[in-house]
Parts: sequence; structure tokens; C-alpha cells
Amino acid sequence: MLKKKKKKKIDGEINENDLLVAKSSQGCCRVICFSPNHSLTIAEMGVEQILKIIDEWIFQYTDLTKKYIYAQLFENKGAVMGCSNPHPHGQVWAGDSIPEEVEAEVNSFNTWKQKKSTCLLCDYVKLELEKGVRIVAQNESFVALIPFWAYWPFEILLFPKQHFHLLSELNQKQKDDLAEILRIVTIKYDNLFETSFPYSMGIHQAPIQEGKDFSSFHFHFHFYPPLLRSSSVK
Repeated sequence: MLKKKKKKKIDGEINENDLLVAKSSQGCCRVICFSPNHSLTIAEMGVEQILKIIDEWIFQYTDLTKKYIYAQLFENKGAVMGCSNPHPHGQVWAGDSIPEEVEAEVNSFNTWKQKKSTCLLCDYVKLELEKGVRIVAQNESFVALIPFWAYWPFEILLFPKQHFHLLSELNQKQKDDLAEILRIVTIKYDNLFETSFPYSMGIHQAPIQEGKDFSSFHFHFHFYPPLLRSSSVK
């Protein structure tokens, strides 16, 4: 009878003169199927169907941050974004450290709060709504816009007009508005080049870490699309 080998827990770190630095990390990955329909994307769903996805995002983040500091919710749509399975789905990567991009945002939010005593994104959305030149879509609760610092073509930043740290803080009306604007944004993407538009979408929420204050963090969505001038030019 063969004995099963026990998996070794990788736990440790390396630091040689602050030049060669590495540290082990623990985490888990999950997949969220958006619909039993193999071809139904968010752009083709109704608000009620998208609401189910939002509720699942909330559940996954709440569940995983009981054990981990952070859970990254994201969707890579389309083969060009590295999606190997065409069934519409998203993923969750949870871990015991904060991703570098989110950590940089945490620092920016904190710096702005110390300097201005206000929220960076609250101030930014006020300015963009006054200008009105980069707004893609908006409703009572949310706004989707092309950020002033956009790096990707057709990049979109989507966030609540009010200051919220987490998706779980939204009431039902605000979740309805989020579902509506997600549908509008993805439809606009599909209509741009009359194709099922690929993108990488990530939801950035406040980390959950005992003893640390992340009240300055304003949750938001990033959409990074790879298409440049047509459905074939990347």
C-alpha cells in the first residue's frame, strides 16, 4: 500500500544585505461562474443576473478576509487577456499580503487624507463631474470615466460617488445602480468595435487587517482593455 506524501508547508524568508529579498506567502484561488449559460457575458445579462454576481463578490470577499488580509476579485475576458476558458467567469485570489498596486493606492489615499483631510477619489469625482469631458456613464450612485492618467486605450475607472470602503457597504438601491452601470459599460465596450470586447477588470477594496485603519480607501473598479483601433489591432 502506497503512503501519501505529506505536503510541506512553505514558510520562511530570505534577506541577503537587503538586496536578495523573498518571503513565503499563503493564499487560495477560487473561480466564480457568472452564468450556467456558456456564452452569456455581463453585457448580455439583465440587471437581476448581474446582481447575483455582485452578491457573490460580496460573499467571497467577506468570507476570504476572515482568514486573509486581502482578496482580489477580477475578470479576464477574452483569449487575448489570457482567458483559456470561454465560459464567462471571474476569479478570486486571496492572500496574506496586500497586492503592490492596492498597497500603492492605500498610500496615496492616506497621503491625500493627511494633506487635505478629504478623500482623494471623492475630490476627483467632484472635479470630473464639474468638467464633464471624460464621463462614460453615470447614475445616481456610480460614475464610470476615463481617468486623466489613463495608460491603456479605452481604460475605465468606475467607482461610487459616495465614500465606501467595501462592496458590502452598499444598500440595495446602490447595488442596483452598480449592476446597471456595469451593464452599460460592457455594452459600450462591445459596441465600440462590434465585437465581444476583451478586458481585464479588477475590483479594489479596502484591505481587512486587524489594528490597521483603511478608512481613507475608496473602493473602485479598473477596466484595462487591450484593443487599440479595431477588433484586431491590439
